[in-house]
Amino acid sequence: MGGPAAPDSSWKGSLNVSYNIGPGFADNSSTRKVRMHVHTNNKITRIYNVIGILRGALEPDRYIILGGHRDSWVFGGIDPTTGAAVLQEIVRSFGKMKMEGWRPKRTIIFASWDAEEFGLLGSTEWAEENARVLQERAVAYINTDSSIEGNYTLRVDCTPLLYKLVYNLTKEILSPDESYENKSLYESWLEKDPATENNSYPRINKLGSGSDFEAYFQRLGIASGRVRYTKNRKADKFSNYPVYHTVYETFELVEKFYDPTFKKQLTIAQLRGKLVYELADSQVIPFDCRDYGEALKGYSNRIYKLAKKHEEQLKRYKVSFDPLFSAVVNFSKAAAEFHRRLEQVDKKNPVAVRIMNDQLMFTERAFIDPLGLPGRKFYRHIIFAPSSHNKYAGESFPGIYDAMFDIESKADQHEAWEEVKRQISIAAFTVQAAAGTLQEVA
Repeated sequence: MGGPAAPDSSWKGSLNVSYNIGPGFADNSSTRKVRMHVHTNNKITRIYNVIGILRGALEPDRYIILGGHRDSWVFGGIDPTTGAAVLQEIVRSFGKMKMEGWRPKRTIIFASWDAEEFGLLGSTEWAEENARVLQERAVAYINTDSSIEGNYTLRVDCTPLLYKLVYNLTKEILSPDESYENKSLYESWLEKDPATENNSYPRINKLGSGSDFEAYFQRLGIASGRVRYTKNRKADKFSNYPVYHTVYETFELVEKFYDPTFKKQLTIAQLRGKLVYELADSQVIPFDCRDYGEALKGYSNRIYKLAKKHEEQLKRYKVSFDPLFSAVVNFSKAAAEFHRRLEQVDKKNPVAVRIMNDQLMFTERAFIDPLGLPGRKFYRHIIFAPSSHNKYAGESFPGIYDAMFDIESKADQHEAWEEVKRQISIAAFTVQAAAGTLQEVA
């Protein structure tokens, strides 16, 4: 923090002790040395994914995946155990329904991943091993990492395809928040964290990375979502929670401070369970492409606003966003038309329903570029990627965003703006191609 230059109030705690930060100490004597012994074991070891399959009765070749990791850095009281417990409970309740004779229409795959903390290894290995099958058959992936990182309100990160389903399901669940008795989860969420662009809806975030949905969403283009309880982001702007990945993350911490009644975790279990249930058992897959169109409009306007800061260069290098805007309009029209047809589809004709469901399932897949993003070939989603500057956060139109990042400091301005043009072209082509997948099949 640049030593004494940092203002006292911004970094000091409020304990009655002398606070010092480097370089050096308060008396400017930097002669003190610390001897540190680091012991690490470096070895190759086996990891284990545990996979359970509940076969679908009508469409066994369509998969809904509920996956979360089981390994932790230390005790894992919050990360991952609050999520692993939710996975176990959901499996138990689905198992109970199966014992009573029920089966979902589509196949549900339950996955307990290993080695997430070492770089999303378990989930990525399984995704790679089964990539061909998953590309052809996976409808959605719901992540079940930590179910709490705070106890203030709900937090949702998901594809725009799932916005409507999430809003509808949160209206069916009671809020666990104190002082919201008999109110829905949706109501407390909306009140505590409204969306910035349209505050008549709760806020939903873009998917970044840092958890096991990465290979499924960013690489394979499988519609994905994650939900959990979080802190008040207005009061605390720092990411995650203070004891994240430390030795202090224990069961006692959860029991005494984070969720003494376990109601928050139960609520997240209900929401994750409902998401899986609806995706696996609704006759028509509960995705809404119109929300994707709206999201694309917002993202393209945002990236254009960033570019407008360099108005002179846009003119000089003949950079135009028109093809992208045009593709986004075409996608929105195709989505509106698709949902009109969907309302009229003959529900008694399984082939007609299957045709529409396939178009819904492949909408997310249509945003995948097999060549991947520049310098990041495993990130193949053209609309969303983990931010190059913070892996946990999501960035929209990442190819264009990265091409423009710090553009004024690039030596060859002509080549830098040519790269921006290339990325606009790739984005426009991809959005236009996705629009094509929603049009009437013949």
